[in-house]
Amino acid sequence: MFGELPSPKAVLFWQHPYFYKQRLVILNTVEKKFAIICCVTTLLGASVASLAFAAQPDFSGVWIPDVRDQKRQETANMPPWKPEILPQIQHMISEEKAGRPFLVLSHCLPHGMPSWMLMTHNAFELLITPGRITMLGEVDGNRMRRIYMDGRPHPEDPDLTLHGHSIGHWDGEALVIDTTAIAPQAYIAISEAAGIPNNGNMHILERLYLAKPDVLYDDLEITAPKVLDKTWKTTRIFRRYPERHYEITEGECVEEDLVPGKDRFGNDIFIPNPQSPDGSVRTVK
Repeated sequence: MFGELPSPKAVLFWQHPYFYKQRLVILNTVEKKFAIICCVTTLLGASVASLAFAAQPDFSGVWIPDVRDQKRQETANMPPWKPEILPQIQHMISEEKAGRPFLVLSHCLPHGMPSWMLMTHNAFELLITPGRITMLGEVDGNRMRRIYMDGRPHPEDPDLTLHGHSIGHWDGEALVIDTTAIAPQAYIAISEAAGIPNNGNMHILERLYLAKPDVLYDDLEITAPKVLDKTWKTTRIFRRYPERHYEITEGECVEEDLVPGKDRFGNDIFIPNPQSPDGSVRTVK
């Protein structure tokens, strides 16, 4: 019956030196085959992972915005503003031409999305690590985007931020990014002097790919139902100059409002820089 102990004769039979050696041979053979299978499986997995990693495009280095194309798109590809929004933009453009620009980027807040990609005039760098891509930018310490590549969804109850919550995946050699949970105060800016807060419920789709080895395209689809009549599509261009060895540098936007000085104890500090009546800074020399 199942579960009964083997008889004494059976025990003695299998303890015979000949059969004991045969058992060892069988066990060693099974162990070797199992080890070979494990090695092959590991190597295949590593090969697949290596091929997947190798298939990814080279986004390394520092990318410089194509400012000339950005300026062209300010008039050639205007966002489809709602009728009640358009007068605000027209007023901002007129004020800029009159020498009284509206400061879209103020209070040293992060540029936010999509303004970072739309009208940035500063370099950025993409850092690709397992499960995440990090975008680092110049100007101030808050210019950082995290693009999660580990398969997680958007949070059901997110904390709204100026850059929003971004998840991504590779579609061939293109990086596809889906961004939601953007704070309503984040601007849709066509220049540093013309832009409107999105006012909520904005959704951004991006597709980053190499048009040439050192030319990066970002195809954007921006849906902002509070201020846009329809989804706005635009492509922004960034260039890499390997021979010039650009690096991301430290910079704080508030520094233009400050100048080096001393406190009453003689310590080196920053003190307010004199400002004009319109709020602009005029460095005293």
